[in-house]
Amino acid sequence: MRRLLATAGASAAFLASVAAHAAQPVDWQTRFQPPATDIMAQIEWFEVYSLWFIIPITVLVLVLLAWCIVRYRASANPTPSRTSHNTLIEVIWTVGPVVVLLFLAVPSFQLLTAQYTPQEEAKLTVKATGNQWNWDYEYQIEEPLTFNSAMMPDDLEARKEAGKEDLAVYPRLLAVDNEMVVPVNTMVRVLVTAADVIHAFAMPAFGVKTDAVPGRINEVWFKANKEGLYYGQCSELCGKDHAFMPIAIRVVSDAQYSTWLAAAKTDLPGANKALMAEVEGSQPVALAGN
Repeated sequence: MRRLLATAGASAAFLASVAAHAAQPVDWQTRFQPPATDIMAQIEWFEVYSLWFIIPITVLVLVLLAWCIVRYRASANPTPSRTSHNTLIEVIWTVGPVVVLLFLAVPSFQLLTAQYTPQEEAKLTVKATGNQWNWDYEYQIEEPLTFNSAMMPDDLEARKEAGKEDLAVYPRLLAVDNEMVVPVNTMVRVLVTAADVIHAFAMPAFGVKTDAVPGRINEVWFKANKEGLYYGQCSELCGKDHAFMPIAIRVVSDAQYSTWLAAAKTDLPGANKALMAEVEGSQPVALAGN
């Protein structure tokens, strides 16, 4: 029994530590992924804040509808009322919604302003180009680094070759062969476009989502404050394999990023394996809730 409790405790501690370092969808999910940026934390706060208005209003409307259906049904009112208006009621249902909308509008505009006004200049710019059905990433640095990122196949041999057999860390339909790698606590600008049809670049844990439109460049930014492996997907219907176009971003320390970048310029698969070995040896990065 003691051994069982100790094992359960160790597993709980492991999951708790892991949950702070990664984010991916989970079965029967009803909430957002754990925020990995300040913007996403604000979005999560605003969602909870707005529910304090939405739920009472929904309940009130439901109660009023039920009351009207029962109280003013034909059998209870053979002679219907001919009341045409009520000044007090009209004032209440005019002023009330205006006040509620003001309470929602002010924090909403503040959030929109924060989303479109980064507090500092980007230190890293990555161009993400959507293809049917994968992503090209171009690191716009002194010696540009370009690579393709596609969904990891179900083939076990391919997963073993990439060192990604663990489905808890590299889940089916979300894991990719080459993740975008960025340093933690660094402002990253992503220039999003497409090569063929309209796609969408979405990373829920970062609070980022924008269309990828051929011939146009949309700009988003994020500053991840937690190291880990984060998953997103194309969010614009783009063809028969739309559901198989995941996005994976690995957030690492400055030192790990510098080492990976130097090696990736000549040997991307080798750089990825070395980074995975270092990260997974120091801290797990899977099993976070959504």
